[in-house]
Amino acid sequence: MAKNKRKSIKEAVQLINDGDMITFSGFTIWRRPMAIVYEMVRQRKKNLHLIEVNSGTHGEILIGAGCVKVLETCWIGHELYGKVGANAARKLKSGELIVEDYSHVHMIMRFAAGAMGVPYLPTRASLGTDILNPEYDALGKHGLRDGSNPRIPRRKFEFLTDPFFGEQGDIIHVPAARPNVCIAHVQQVGEEGTVRVYGQRYSDAEAIKAADKVIVVAEEIVPEEVIRQDPTANLIPHYLVDAIVEQPWGAHPTGCFGYYEVDGKFIRDFYSKTKTQEGFDAWAEEWILKVNSFDEYLYKIGFRRLDLLRANSSYKYSTRVKRGA
Repeated sequence: MAKNKRKSIKEAVQLINDGDMITFSGFTIWRRPMAIVYEMVRQRKKNLHLIEVNSGTHGEILIGAGCVKVLETCWIGHELYGKVGANAARKLKSGELIVEDYSHVHMIMRFAAGAMGVPYLPTRASLGTDILNPEYDALGKHGLRDGSNPRIPRRKFEFLTDPFFGEQGDIIHVPAARPNVCIAHVQQVGEEGTVRVYGQRYSDAEAIKAADKVIVVAEEIVPEEVIRQDPTANLIPHYLVDAIVEQPWGAHPTGCFGYYEVDGKFIRDFYSKTKTQEGFDAWAEEWILKVNSFDEYLYKIGFRRLDLLRANSSYKYSTRVKRGA
């Protein structure tokens, strides 16, 4: 008999330990598991090591709440709804957050290496840039590359020459990303954990396969025999998934293709109100700490606003959201 992987949001978050290295599905403001993020703040997770190809509103919330100690990424922000992450910048300046900077392609390759189970991958990306400057090795400067944490590579990069064809110039070896946990938000998941993503898949497969533990939040849980009828449409097999959660609208205020749009007004309001710690604390009190559950949060958002964002089933996007303004 198949293992029951269903969890509530609270139960799923309890699988995440303080100090874990974590990563997420999605891309900046699309398909981020916000229901889980809010609950992580409520449960006061701390000393997390957040590693992502890029980060967004979800990362800003976790950082503002003091849940994150280390951030490794190429970028954090809200796309057209706010500049680069104000909470990350504030915490970095105060010394509360360590930020390790890689290029976008480096982060993709790090997760690809982790997904393949190899310790590194070679590239020439970013040669001649300060991305490779040892002066900007933040983890090294904080003494975190001493080998005591098996998740953190002993070097940020390694430079070698081509041993096969004798090509000239350095080859950069980029270390694998090896998170403890990946939390993904997707459109559908089977009852046993088979994952289906509609629209852009970003680097979800690499992030999920690189992690030791996988939590999947879905707009809907569907019968496993139905989701397996078209295996080419599925992204991840059931045996890689440890827990599944059904939470409609669970990525709000980020978007979920085919289901709802990004709530740009909500994100812009978050960005404008959380540029100071006092502003963030007031925002978190209103939208997270005084809200007991994600269903209560959706009630607070209101039906009219959610209905405005809801995607047309034929077009796969909302026909009621005003665009280009």
